[in-house]
Amino acid sequence: FSLNSFSGAVRNAQVMGTLEALLITQTGIPAIILLSSLYDFLLTTLRVLLYLTVGTLLLDMSLGGANVTMALAILVLTVVTFSSLGILSASFIMVLKKGSPVNWIFNSISWLLGGVFYPLDVLPEWAQRIAHILPFTYALEAMRLAVLKGYTAAELVPTLLPLAAFAVILLPVSLIAFSRAVRYAKAQGSLTQF
Repeated sequence: FSLNSFSGAVRNAQVMGTLEALLITQTGIPAIILLSSLYDFLLTTLRVLLYLTVGTLLLDMSLGGANVTMALAILVLTVVTFSSLGILSASFIMVLKKGSPVNWIFNSISWLLGGVFYPLDVLPEWAQRIAHILPFTYALEAMRLAVLKGYTAAELVPTLLPLAAFAVILLPVSLIAFSRAVRYAKAQGSLTQF
């Protein structure tokens, strides 16, 4: 979701003609990026809470053994990581004025190799190596271990450290890339083009 939220917000602002107006205000670029997709994040959070409530009340789903604190920490790291990738994707849209290859490539590889449909150990060795450089793999595994098995923070360290590293590295890189993309678009006079 985070991947598409930022790039979608930038694309919509381009099409609606509000991007240039937003960017000439004194509002900082990080604030514009965050606030442009805040509604989508809140709506998605409400949906997840609704699904969990329905699952617990109507479908007899048990979350009694879940480590909720760690699940929330994992969620924050995951949102930061994928939001950063979404900001990178928005940077491509800002410069290329078309759909971003980042979203398509990352989504395809993550769904195929990230452990969603089948366990990683059934993949060939080369595919497992690729899976272990995807943040999606660590986010999914950490969430499964925290929610379904109730793992403690110490037990989650092998999956949390790579996820935290992705978040710490990607966030500043994506903000710098977006700032440079905005400067490039302003210099080219192409902020309103799409």
